[in-house]
Amino acid sequence: MDFSYSPKVVALRERLQAFMDEHIIPNDHLHHEQHAAMPDRWQPVPIVETLKPKAREAGLWNLFLPASHHGAGLTNLEYAPLAEIMGAYPWASEVFNCSAPDTGNMETIERYGTEAHKARWLTPLLAGEIRSCFAMTEPDVASSDATNIQTRITRDGDHYVINGRKWWSSGAGDPRCQVFIVMGKTDPDSPDKHRQQSMILVPRDAPGLVIKRMLPVFGFDDAPHGHAELLFNDVRVPVDNILLGEGRGFEIAQGRLGPGRIHHCMRAIGLAERALAMMCKRALERRPFGKPLADQGVMVDRIAQSRILIDQCRLLTLHAAWRMDTVGNKVARTEIAEIKVAAPDMACQVIDWAIQAHGGGGVTEDFPLAYMYKIARTLRIVDGPDEVHRFQLGRMELNKHRPPRNAGVGQGV
Repeated sequence: MDFSYSPKVVALRERLQAFMDEHIIPNDHLHHEQHAAMPDRWQPVPIVETLKPKAREAGLWNLFLPASHHGAGLTNLEYAPLAEIMGAYPWASEVFNCSAPDTGNMETIERYGTEAHKARWLTPLLAGEIRSCFAMTEPDVASSDATNIQTRITRDGDHYVINGRKWWSSGAGDPRCQVFIVMGKTDPDSPDKHRQQSMILVPRDAPGLVIKRMLPVFGFDDAPHGHAELLFNDVRVPVDNILLGEGRGFEIAQGRLGPGRIHHCMRAIGLAERALAMMCKRALERRPFGKPLADQGVMVDRIAQSRILIDQCRLLTLHAAWRMDTVGNKVARTEIAEIKVAAPDMACQVIDWAIQAHGGGGVTEDFPLAYMYKIARTLRIVDGPDEVHRFQLGRMELNKHRPPRNAGVGQGV
């Protein structure tokens, strides 16, 4: 296992960090101020749009897309450190056209879409001209078990008719969102519960598609991106909009979610690194009871523990990325599950300690820590809650020690 960065990745990291230092970090307050002053928060933030052409000119565009002439052609292991750098500032990923759910949707359309799908939706997504939404989770069922999905996709001649209700459909609030990837059941009676579902492309202007409401997260609306509750009322789309064919939804989901979990986890590590830096700076500046916080044993201990936790999670995530690149997502499911639990939990802890170091200021919007905590805490639910991944990990570990099914046969046992 060699996690050293190739010369190509070293050069990209340097260029990306230089761009962050010149354009993202100095404009962080401007981004907040511009967004707060906008009469309509659901419109693109000007500084983001200003920086996108600069990122393209710098060759820092669509870095996430593997094995493709459209992107940088990076492996999961190569892209991981770049995701970490971008992740420190949550609005930065969009500047490089590397933000969710567009990244996963672009990978899905490129991997599973037809040439017509690519021409209509992938090309403008890659150019940053439109945005997209992924609609899978539903409010009426326990969506931690995706086989519970109830949205129906019913064949009617040359069309599919979609009926159902989704929520936490990220990206739907953006006025540039033009396509939804929707997961629903085409064959609810199939004896194979993992062949009941399909994924289909739905244009934003399809009659019957309604954005019922936008859902705040811990009081943050995440505009102009947002998370929506959607209604599909007899939404008709051409049969050709199905991805791969009926019953392939779970197959697509597994291909889509693996790389996305690397992205999420590395961005969480980037957040944690920023929180640790803020904690250290605060500890050196503040003087309770006549001496710096940095002289308090508990603070030094938390800083040290944060360093350990971050480095552990980085190595764990890079290992998972390496396994995905070398043996594939299915074989690497143990490592993927491990990082999906470990990285958000780590980020929550480090950010929580940073909040504590900032006292009352830590829970206000004077500092970004409350918003950062919101992101990390939400990650413990999205793409499968901690409990599901732990349960899967526990079963896989137990299976290593179970006796073979036919053990003892013919031996008088």
